[in-house]
Amino acid sequence: MMICFLQTLLLLGAQLVLSGTSLTAHTVPNNFFYHNFLSGNGNKGIHFSDVKLHVDSAQSSVFAVRGGNATLPCRFWYESEVSSPREVRIKWSWLPTAGGHWTDVLVAIDSHSRSFGEFRGRVQLRQDFPGDAALLMTELQLNDTGRYRCEVVDGLEDKSTVIHLELRGVVFPYQHPHGRYHLSFLGAQQVCEEQDSSLATFTQLFQSWKEGLNWCNAGWLSDGTVQYPITRPRVPCGGHGLAPGVRSYGRRHLHLHRYDVFCFSSSLRGRVYYLQPSHKMNLTEAQQVCQESGAQIAKVGQLYAAWKFKGLDHCEAGWLADGSVRYAIIRPRKNCGPPEPGVRSFGFPPPQHKHGVYCYKSDDE
Repeated sequence: MMICFLQTLLLLGAQLVLSGTSLTAHTVPNNFFYHNFLSGNGNKGIHFSDVKLHVDSAQSSVFAVRGGNATLPCRFWYESEVSSPREVRIKWSWLPTAGGHWTDVLVAIDSHSRSFGEFRGRVQLRQDFPGDAALLMTELQLNDTGRYRCEVVDGLEDKSTVIHLELRGVVFPYQHPHGRYHLSFLGAQQVCEEQDSSLATFTQLFQSWKEGLNWCNAGWLSDGTVQYPITRPRVPCGGHGLAPGVRSYGRRHLHLHRYDVFCFSSSLRGRVYYLQPSHKMNLTEAQQVCQESGAQIAKVGQLYAAWKFKGLDHCEAGWLADGSVRYAIIRPRKNCGPPEPGVRSFGFPPPQHKHGVYCYKSDDE
C-alpha cells in the first residue's frame, strides 16, 4: 500500500514538472511570458494563493489640451494582506478613437520601464505610493485621444481598467476647394491634417453642438460615420418637426462616398496675427510677406484655435494656407457678419484676388 502511494505521488510530481515545462516554454495570449514556475521563493513566478488582485481608476475620463500634460489614474491592491513585496508587470495600451487595435504604450516591472512608438519619451509611471500605476503623459498630440488600458499582472492574476483621454478644443466644418461633398474618408483625414487639426470624434462634435455649433452639411467623423449638428431645425436640415441634435447618416463607404468633414483643433502653441502692408496681396504675395516676417501663412485649424483659445478678433478678411479667405470675430459688431461669434469664410476666391493675410509664428520661432 505504501509503495503504491509513493508511486502515485511521484507520478503527480512528474505531471506537474511536465506541465510547468509546458507553461514556461510558451507565451500566453496576452503577450506576457510567465517564468520561474514553482520557483519557491514566494516573490516571483506564478503564485497559487488566496491573494486577490484589484485594479481600478479614480475616474473614467481625463480631459486635456494639445501640447499639455495629462495623468491617467490607475492603482492596484490586494484583497488579502501581502506579507512581502511582489513582482508585478504593469502594461499601458492605447486604442485610438477611430478604432483599430490596441497598441503598446508602456510596460514596466518594478523600477524598469519601456515606452513604445509615438509615445516613446513622452510617458512614464507616476509611482507616488505603493500600488500607484498612473500614467504621466507630456507633450500631448491631437491623435493621442482614445481609450487607455491599465493592465496589472501578478502571476496568474491579470486585472485591468480603462480610461478615456479626450482633448478639449474647437470643431470646425471644412469643405473641399471645389465645393460641397467632395471628400472621401481618407481625403477628409488628409485635409484635416493639412490644416493643423485631426478628424473630430463624435464626443467632440456633440460637445460643440452643445456649445452652439449649427451646421447643415454632413461631414465625416473619425469613426467613419457621417453626421452634422443642428441647433435651429429648418427645412433643408431634417425639417421643422425634428428636435435639435446631431443628425447621423451612420457609417458610410470610406472610399466611394463623398461628404464634407468636421475637423478638430486644440490649443495653439504660438500666435496668429493679421498682416497687411501698404497694399493688399494675392495669395503668392501673402505667403511671401509671412515668410519675410519670420512666420508662415496660417492654416485653418490655427485660425480657429487662435479664435477659441487666444481671443483673436479681427474684422478684416485674410488669406490662409489652403487658399481660403477668412476672419475671426469674438465681439460681433456692425459690418462684421452675423450676430454670433465665429470664424467667417469667404470660400476660395481666385488666387489673384487681393486681401490681407493671417500669419502664424510658433513659440519656438
